[in-house]
Amino acid sequence: MQLRNILLWILRLLAAVILLQTLYFKFTAHPQSVKLFTELGMEPWGRIGTGVLELIASVLILFPRTTGYGALLGLGLMAGALFFHLTKLGIVFDGDAVLFTYALIVFISCAILTFFYRKDLLKLINLKSK
Repeated sequence: MQLRNILLWILRLLAAVILLQTLYFKFTAHPQSVKLFTELGMEPWGRIGTGVLELIASVLILFPRTTGYGALLGLGLMAGALFFHLTKLGIVFDGDAVLFTYALIVFISCAILTFFYRKDLLKLINLKSK
């Protein structure tokens, strides 16, 4: 049980730190962030809206009672990010693949957290886990 808790905290911190770190760039209108959302045709509302949702997801992920909800939100957000990287932006954006790599790491972390917290999520929609 101890190893499981350590793994869950590592995944929580990994996802939350990456999500929180990228908020600075979104909320300060960093040129790379503005360029990305301009290419998607979502500047500025997409940048700011995504930032707000990522902030909510990261806070929810850090609290054990709400980790599943934050992980599910993070999973959806990163699925969108990966989709746009693979279809419109490219894996290498603005000279490197850092944003794609961050999105992939958060996606995998959130997918694992969603799996571990599936019972909490299923309670939300009144289903029982098998």
